[in-house]
Amino acid sequence: MFTKSAAFYDTIYSFKNYEREAQQLHALIEQHKRSPGMTLLDVACGAGTHIPFLREHYAVEGLDLDADLLAIARERNPDITFHQADMLDFELGYSFDVIVCLFSSIGYVKTADKMKQAIQNMSRHVQPGGLVIVEPWLTPDTYRPGMPHALFVDRPELKIARMNIGSVEDGLSVLDFHYLIATSDGVDYFTERHELGLFTHADYLEAFRVSGLNVAHDPEGLMGRGLYIGIRPSVNGN
Repeated sequence: MFTKSAAFYDTIYSFKNYEREAQQLHALIEQHKRSPGMTLLDVACGAGTHIPFLREHYAVEGLDLDADLLAIARERNPDITFHQADMLDFELGYSFDVIVCLFSSIGYVKTADKMKQAIQNMSRHVQPGGLVIVEPWLTPDTYRPGMPHALFVDRPELKIARMNIGSVEDGLSVLDFHYLIATSDGVDYFTERHELGLFTHADYLEAFRVSGLNVAHDPEGLMGRGLYIGIRPSVNGN
């Protein structure tokens, strides 16, 4: 997905305040978690940018499918364990107190059935009383096909322009990103296609329910897309 832009991932998404988001997550975890431990798995961790802040409170591991992004994450966090695996079927052989899947990465599974499969798999890896926290992609009601979007980076040594016009194909939101990147070596142009499933609020609630999780919904979340907080019942049923 990020095969061409991975080297610029941190720069492109520098508008995100990862420290603040980690603090918000920690507050939510403290509010909802009932398991006694402090282990956390960051699923679809990307370049591992949340991890330096999450590790202030948790024993953190990361998991992602993209080898290029994992290389950046490992360089940033050399003493953290990272796993290259798919959220749909990873099997680590042990469980965590908290599993997070952030920045709408769940949308990349594309279908509601696979989204359900991913959440079921995360639920299998979480301790009783622990949490599965998912930051969703846009819903069919909030996604706006046909709207032009642009992101610009203007640094002395680096210029980036990324533009796209969102569309819908076969029920998927399609983002064909067009990049212009200028460095001292010249100007490069390339495209990347990102396809994400458009899941409804009801789709998410059902996925958490069939995964054996009690679910709370925060409509604002970290960046306006909301958060689903799945709580695995503890042995006493709470």
